[in-house]
Amino acid sequence: MSGVTQAKGATVAARLAKAALAADPLANRAAVEKAKICLIDFLSCAFEARELPWSRQAIGIVTPLPAGANVIASDVVCAPAEAAFANGVLGHGLVREDMHAASIAHLGVVVWPSLLALAQRRPVSGSALLAAALVGYEAGARIGRALMTSELARLFRPTGLVGPLGAALAGSRLLGLREDAAVNAVALAANTSSGLNQWPHTGGSEMYFHPGFAARNAVVCVGLAEAGAVGSDSIIEGEAGLFAAFARRPLDAEIALFPNGEAEILAVFNKPVPACNFAQSPCQAALQAAAKIAGQSSRVTGIAIETSEAAVRYPGCDAAGPFARPLQAKMSIQFGVAATIARGAIAEDNYGHLDDAEIRRLISVTSLRADPAFTAAFSAKQGARVTLTLDDGTSVSRALDDVVFATPELVRSRFRDACGAVLGAKAASGIEAFVDRLEHQDDAGRIAALCAVPDAGHLQTGRAAGGRA
Repeated sequence: MSGVTQAKGATVAARLAKAALAADPLANRAAVEKAKICLIDFLSCAFEARELPWSRQAIGIVTPLPAGANVIASDVVCAPAEAAFANGVLGHGLVREDMHAASIAHLGVVVWPSLLALAQRRPVSGSALLAAALVGYEAGARIGRALMTSELARLFRPTGLVGPLGAALAGSRLLGLREDAAVNAVALAANTSSGLNQWPHTGGSEMYFHPGFAARNAVVCVGLAEAGAVGSDSIIEGEAGLFAAFARRPLDAEIALFPNGEAEILAVFNKPVPACNFAQSPCQAALQAAAKIAGQSSRVTGIAIETSEAAVRYPGCDAAGPFARPLQAKMSIQFGVAATIARGAIAEDNYGHLDDAEIRRLISVTSLRADPAFTAAFSAKQGARVTLTLDDGTSVSRALDDVVFATPELVRSRFRDACGAVLGAKAASGIEAFVDRLEHQDDAGRIAALCAVPDAGHLQTGRAAGGRA
């Protein structure tokens, strides 16, 4: 499909809604398969994060109902907007969710919770769910590319700014809203764009709730638009619209969805490491360097980290501690690299050792700077170089041009382990098979129902046991 043609007098929201409803994203088979992997990855993170404090808090505040939408890895059924909130928090709980670098946004943890909740309002096909998800990723990514700058990202959470708009267009597509209603949905959603980036400085847990807020708001905005609510159709480019409010500049280029058949989801990567996007390649380069000293971190007298300016400037990434909470360590490039060298691995367990003496020593001899070549290559690539100075005066240096992404095989393996630990291996295999054949499924709402923990005091949705796989 070619880029959106700018109709005379049409607003940006109107053009986006028209494109979102008219596009044929399923024609791009690579994008369809990538969407399935992203869905499996989202579910994997949700299962693995189910017992973390923020996950329990999010689940604990929803109101259980006899029928409604399922909270993943739980026995709770609640209103769709509340399920979207809880599932967004669950999916973000590990800080291992999928990433779109150019928009600096985690789109999957907003798009999937919104769509899975809406899919339980009434039966929708698996192909409709996939098409809507591709629209959500595309719209969120394209708006984010146009809106986000490193300065803006220092203040506001990109996921919270663009996630609601992408998910609102995705929900409009899923439910078959008319074009005018879809415009209203995205306009209303833009009014909910939010999320402040003070949390990296304090270790506060509000970050975990940003995708939940965005997903809940998207579901509410789609419902309001469906009921006839009217939003400002010039909300994106208007004098007090999204770009004026956040970027403090006018929108200076057309935002086209699926130009020339391209799909932004193919620029999304699945994280190998449960940490900030910008810490991924530095940690991977550090692991390669650490292999050369065979676990002898005590020999390291200096560490030089070079990466992109975007990475160095993102809140919390250039932090040397002390760290009061694991989230601060997950954001810190210095901590991630030091822990990788000290422990010889990149793992979730690294972030539970905030007071480790060797990690703290290594951080104290670490420098972090922006490299012009890595900066120029961003966001198409996210490179990094780590150089270790040793006690005999020699050095070991390793560089990566880009993040080594989690492979589909790793994503699937993590899902089987995480889901299997909660529901059993048979159920995990069944869910994976359902997603693999999603375009052939009659009732996509069964995904969340299949991912629910069997009755422990709350009723499941009617389709939890009834639909066909």
